[in-house]
Amino acid sequence: MLSEYKEVFLEELEEQLQVMDEVIMQLEQDGETEQVVQSLFRAAHTLKGSSAAMGYEDMKQLTHEMEHLLDQVRCNVLAVTAPLIDLLFQSLDCLKKLREDILRNDASETDISQYVQNLRAFVAAPIEPVALPQEVSFSSLPELSLQQRLKVQEAQDDGLLVHWIRVKLSPDCVIKGARVYVIHSNLSSWGEVYYTSPDIDGLEEQTNDAQDEFQFLYAGTQSGKELQELTARLTEVDYVDTILFPDEANIAEEHVNASYAIRQGNAEATTATQTNISSSKSPTIRVSVDRLDHLMNLVGELVIDHTRINQVERMLRSNNVDESVEGLSQVSDHLSRIIADLQDSVMKARMLPIEQLFNRFPRMIRDLTRDLGKDIELTIGGKDTELDRTIIEKIADPLIHLIRNAVDHGIEMPQQRVLSGKSRKGSLQIRAAHEDNLVVIYVEDDGAGIDPEKMKQSALRKGIITVEEAEALSDREAIELIFRPGFSTASSVSDVSGRGVGMDIVRSHIQKLNGLIDIETKLGEGTRFKIKLPLTLAIIIGLLVKLGDQTFIIPMGNIAEIVRISHDEITMVRGQPVILLRNQIIPIVWLHDRFNIRRAEQMKDNIQLVIVGSAEKRMALAVDELIGNQEIVIKSLGSYIGKVEGIAGSTILGDGKVALILEVSGIINQR
Repeated sequence: MLSEYKEVFLEELEEQLQVMDEVIMQLEQDGETEQVVQSLFRAAHTLKGSSAAMGYEDMKQLTHEMEHLLDQVRCNVLAVTAPLIDLLFQSLDCLKKLREDILRNDASETDISQYVQNLRAFVAAPIEPVALPQEVSFSSLPELSLQQRLKVQEAQDDGLLVHWIRVKLSPDCVIKGARVYVIHSNLSSWGEVYYTSPDIDGLEEQTNDAQDEFQFLYAGTQSGKELQELTARLTEVDYVDTILFPDEANIAEEHVNASYAIRQGNAEATTATQTNISSSKSPTIRVSVDRLDHLMNLVGELVIDHTRINQVERMLRSNNVDESVEGLSQVSDHLSRIIADLQDSVMKARMLPIEQLFNRFPRMIRDLTRDLGKDIELTIGGKDTELDRTIIEKIADPLIHLIRNAVDHGIEMPQQRVLSGKSRKGSLQIRAAHEDNLVVIYVEDDGAGIDPEKMKQSALRKGIITVEEAEALSDREAIELIFRPGFSTASSVSDVSGRGVGMDIVRSHIQKLNGLIDIETKLGEGTRFKIKLPLTLAIIIGLLVKLGDQTFIIPMGNIAEIVRISHDEITMVRGQPVILLRNQIIPIVWLHDRFNIRRAEQMKDNIQLVIVGSAEKRMALAVDELIGNQEIVIKSLGSYIGKVEGIAGSTILGDGKVALILEVSGIINQR
């Protein structure tokens, strides 16, 4: 076992499984195209070679059978049908199970025998082959040299399509050699010609009586149909046939394994994605997440040191040490620029396009709609929006829960939609975008919406609210009940979505990421969830505030506005101090009371309030003093202290003191 290559193999395996998932979906949605089938074949072929080189025999056998099935499709022996798509998805799911086996204990616990048997039976079944054009006849393909075969392999690894092209010239073509030169020249301008039969060097001796059929081995981005159309436009061409190069037929298995071993020897190499939906990517290098985390920690230390230098500079200025301060100021400014560039570079290195997460959803929607008997069109936008990889990993479960709820409870059955005057097919949109310094993710459906009255009744039955509270709730507050623990409007437990529980876990997960979730719904028209997330969890912009002689930090992403009020503007409602701000009643909380800090004995004329919260839900935090905002490096409190409600972490200030970072969602929930 080549254990030293296991990490590289697993990375390639994950990439190729994702490619297969996307391409099978595309095959089902768009139908059979030469390039899509070739992409799928290449992914199976790559996995077969790499798993064989690593000694994973079950994966090698399964991918070999998949490859054989796809080769029959490539050669137009088998047609792409719904049963074939289902079989490919089942085989892909088995490959994912084998991957999990490797991650757990390097041994295969999954029985592949039934999957292999199904693939072989499908190939052997008497299915009517797809008819080929009558004139296609590649009965005797020329034998290629080893160098030519390796060139073909390299082109296919780069995602190019390799075709044999047979051209028949018109009977009245006068100088056939010259005409073939023109065809060869055109093909060379479109891509690359590896082989010509007969040899092009002897064509000047051809006469009218010489053969009028020629074969070219060509690599390019065009499909066979496109090549036929392009070549047929040239003058004096009778007809053109193409066939996709059967790459495995002429390349020995040892060359495949040798090629894989060479790729594994260079851990910086990346696997080219073999799909027609991917564009050329800039060179990349695989870096361990642990190394990136270490780099981010070092950058954090630099940010802290720079803050302390600024603190020293201010102290020196206050003591009128002008000459020393000037030199220190120049060093500080230069260090500031260097740290900013370094921080930006490390942040970008940790960023991944959210496409990596969104690409899981089409397959999931496909399976859910088939299980539920619904017809739903999925639209995905903003795939290139970048987010810290840690956040992408942690937001996956909440998003999956929202999507399952939308499919199961939100979007109606086709018959019900038609009776409501809607189209039979439901719509689900998932998109991401940058807004200010945040990433916003939308999950929106055109289903039945949420009925506030049903929400109240369900909450009453479960004892979540009292009758008096229900009567006092506005429609928006009633809808917000969906995030209460244990709340659900589902009449029965569903395996698809919430399993009888509400979405309090979704909100909790998002709040742990310093994010916010908001809901908008209209009865009969649909529901939209809006999730706001920070770009990263490592460094944030925070507002420094004073409570007594202690400094606390409020994340800027949670701050709506800052106001200053007099004591006369405070009103008591049910024993709770509140203010009226733009026709909205906002409760006031003295953070001193939350953290057992003594309030100033002598009250000031004005009170500083920091308004925090989400959507229409607001809270005013009373503080003694506003210091200003700055970049904050978030440090964990550690296992010794553990989780403290209302505290997200800590940081080191410029004077070396530790300041606590407030968790706004925890403070709101404590009210």
